[in-house]
Amino acid sequence: MKTSDFYYDLPKKLIAQTPIEPRDSSRLLVLGRENGEIYHRRFYDIIDYLNPGDCLIANDSRVLPARIFGTKKETGASVEFLLLKQIKGNQWETLCKPGKKAKAGTKFVFGNGLMTAEVVEVKDDGNRIVDFDCGENFFAVLDKIGQMPLPPYITEKLEDRERYQTVYSHELGSAAAPTAGLHFTNELMERIKEKGVKIAYVTLHVGLGTFRPVKVDDVTNHKMHSEHYEIPEQTAKIIRETKENGGRVIAVGTTSCRTLESVATEHGKVKACSGWTDIFIYPGYKFKVLDGLITNFHLPESTLIMLVSAFAGYDNIMNAYKTAVDEQYRFFSFGDAMCIL
Repeated sequence: MKTSDFYYDLPKKLIAQTPIEPRDSSRLLVLGRENGEIYHRRFYDIIDYLNPGDCLIANDSRVLPARIFGTKKETGASVEFLLLKQIKGNQWETLCKPGKKAKAGTKFVFGNGLMTAEVVEVKDDGNRIVDFDCGENFFAVLDKIGQMPLPPYITEKLEDRERYQTVYSHELGSAAAPTAGLHFTNELMERIKEKGVKIAYVTLHVGLGTFRPVKVDDVTNHKMHSEHYEIPEQTAKIIRETKENGGRVIAVGTTSCRTLESVATEHGKVKACSGWTDIFIYPGYKFKVLDGLITNFHLPESTLIMLVSAFAGYDNIMNAYKTAVDEQYRFFSFGDAMCIL
């Protein structure tokens, strides 16, 4: 199976630059997993496709305002830092631009002195290990000086930072939003619960590796990035009860999907646990938990379009994407949604 098999032609004008208002008014392409049938709806119509006794599993990770700008203590030169992963305490793995100005031992100042930092190591891949220091809680300072790390294909400025967070985001730690959940409003979630559908949460902190292109010709040779997840006991219990009672487990987003399938692959079932996952799902994978998936439209040749192809069938997905392009759907993080059942 080749990476090029997952290419599709996308006009640049269909890449959504700003979120639509209200959140649940985006378009929704409903795809039949077995027959490939396609229906065009609005996202608030998702409730029509959920049954009493089903459960939705959503990722409650919250995006860090992880993009910060510092100046070198020595020269005043400006350097952009992107926080990737917390190592321990206030030590983080970061991306720095330009990297040549962030050598080991270099010190920086942020936010007119609210925070300082020192580069302690330059890794083989070019990422930096950086020690940060501030007089108050690190995350409180970050909230004051940081910007949202929007994907590179979004060039418009985001006016409201909360629009790159889901309404149920809670656990701080992601470098990118679990974007399938951006379509839900609090009101829609209440209506879903009133219908008898349970909503439960997992946490998977999304890394920037989610945007990393597949650079190998043979899909099976691609190495996935690793991301931290947690499944609470209440969520594991709801999933078990849903399955036992004949309901469907529907993941909101590929991050929720990867969390559930990773745990089921490792433990034979979904159980309360935490850890790191680098599961790579592509056609041929046998799903162990999922009965449905709510997702956005993904980049050509990405691991995410490979995942949805594994779930819905390659031909069904490529036809759905062609249809979405023809019908002028909005693509990627701030774009429209797809529901696969």
